[in-house]
Amino acid sequence: MSKYNLEGKNIDVEGLARDALNNEDLFQEMMNGVRSKDNNIRENCFKTLQLVAENNPEFLYHEWDYFQEMLYSPNNFHKFIAIYILASLTRVDKDNKFDEIFEDYYGILAGDKVMTASHVALNSSIISFNKPELRSRIIDILMNIDEIHHGKQKELVKAYAIEALRKIYPDADDKEKIEDFVRTQLNSKRPKTRNMAQCFLDRC
Repeated sequence: MSKYNLEGKNIDVEGLARDALNNEDLFQEMMNGVRSKDNNIRENCFKTLQLVAENNPEFLYHEWDYFQEMLYSPNNFHKFIAIYILASLTRVDKDNKFDEIFEDYYGILAGDKVMTASHVALNSSIISFNKPELRSRIIDILMNIDEIHHGKQKELVKAYAIEALRKIYPDADDKEKIEDFVRTQLNSKRPKTRNMAQCFLDRC
């Protein structure tokens, strides 16, 4: 049992995120916890470290390799966590570490697991904002889901891609190209994807 009650429900993740900045013991326990087999511990530690990654990315940046290793894990829960935290850390990626793993990160989108592929798509807006030099490549990938993703729930992955494109759109160069892609999704077999496409077109 964790001395910080990391296995508890409804814990104060915001408080833990603040405390972790000055408590090495707590921080290390959370770093270990994101690989825990206990669902509650893993989820609590992930939520806490994700807040750290979003609000104090420079603090967590020195642990990049740890999360990069998780990106290559056969465990999809570990991979899911890495997808989010690495995306947040691109904000302070002064060493361009993400550029080195770009193909591997987006290679997950080409897999057959919707759990991980959809969240690579979703986090693309964060990466695009933090790494504008990669924006055009990211947009091209998102608009080629049909050719890239090999899972059975391709239409669901498209819904996440549209959500990311909606956030990328204001800074995109070829807005018409994005609009055309989204408009074709109004005929999707999946209601969520159709709704997301309509939402995009209504807002953008």
